[in-house]
Amino acid sequence: MRAIPAVRNLPAMASVFASNPHMLYVKPSLTRFMCSYMNKFKVRKAGHNLILHSHLPPLNSKAYSRFVDLHLISRTAGPSHAQISVTNLCPQNCSYCYNKGRDGKVIDTDTIIHVATELKEMGMVWFGITGGEPLLNRNIIKIVEAVSEDCAVKLFTTGCALTRDRAAGLRDAGLFSVSVSLDHWDEKVHDSVRGYRGAFREALKAIEVFKELGDTDVGISAVLSRDMIRSGGTEQFLKFLEGLGISEAWLSEVKPSAGIVRDDRCVITEEDRLKLVRLQDGYNASGKMTVNYLGHFEGKECFGCNAANKMVYVDAFGEVSPCVFTPMSFGNVHELDITALFAKMKSCFPSDSKCFINKNYRLFGRHSNGKKVLGPEESLRLMDEVEFGERAAFFKLYYDREDSDGIGPVGRYKSEA
Repeated sequence: MRAIPAVRNLPAMASVFASNPHMLYVKPSLTRFMCSYMNKFKVRKAGHNLILHSHLPPLNSKAYSRFVDLHLISRTAGPSHAQISVTNLCPQNCSYCYNKGRDGKVIDTDTIIHVATELKEMGMVWFGITGGEPLLNRNIIKIVEAVSEDCAVKLFTTGCALTRDRAAGLRDAGLFSVSVSLDHWDEKVHDSVRGYRGAFREALKAIEVFKELGDTDVGISAVLSRDMIRSGGTEQFLKFLEGLGISEAWLSEVKPSAGIVRDDRCVITEEDRLKLVRLQDGYNASGKMTVNYLGHFEGKECFGCNAANKMVYVDAFGEVSPCVFTPMSFGNVHELDITALFAKMKSCFPSDSKCFINKNYRLFGRHSNGKKVLGPEESLRLMDEVEFGERAAFFKLYYDREDSDGIGPVGRYKSEA
């Protein structure tokens, strides 16, 4: 049997193992994989939290302990990650916005908390609060407080409507990480992309407010255009971000979810993705600001795309989707329980080694009939045309056909979803 690879973050990881002795029950091949994956990042500290990156719970948290129990040992069928849009209102007008134009009956605070609680019972250990601009929901602190006890809560925000008191309230409610939207080092370019004068300055102000408060992990989330990736602009942007003193740059390419970006000329290639993966690994090896590229996390060499498999998205009107980037619904929480909706959706998604929307965006043009979000019937018709590829490295181990517990065979895995 191969040895577990040397751990780059040995002191931090030793304390994590000491406080989570049940990790010894994790399948050895998964342990080796997780150690190898963690070697690509430097563990950092924010308040009492030990953080690898903001797409995983803090390593010394109750949420991470639940992740180990539910998803590495028990291998529950439920989602590990979920996002809910707590409002569709936003002062900005981004061309690539995946929520623009959605409508319906808005989910209220009680419904949001109920759905989030149900998702936790199903296995959710990481909860992303998004929008619109989530700070425009006046009950956002109440929502964070209701979920954060044993679940890592992350906020995605433009920074608009943030006050110092609001930031302190979010921190005290248990928010572990915030990503402030910032797409460019040039103020005029950023404001233009966002369709909002002052977007750049609002973002920088929000970063400073959260940094001054302390405890909360502070980063930015950036949406990179294909041209920016190919021209070397990403490298220049990261140098600019280093000067802001943030902990993490969460990077994603423009996704062809809707509107003018659902175009071959906007979608990145595998070569583009690998360029960002190499850039991420180079930065992280230097021990500076953490670079966390979504296309690395969901790449074939890591966890793959887990839309509707380990990830679920509920929009501001209750529509349940595979992830924030897929404009399709499998039903509404106003009408059906989230547990049943997720099971229905997951039965169509066995996981893949490539991003679902990047791979299948052309199908949405053929099936949308002018709708912003495909309804359940249109979604099922679209899924009839989808061809899934092989699983990514982690899930090849996770659903190993030779498992003695019988979870491995693909057919059975689908039937249990």
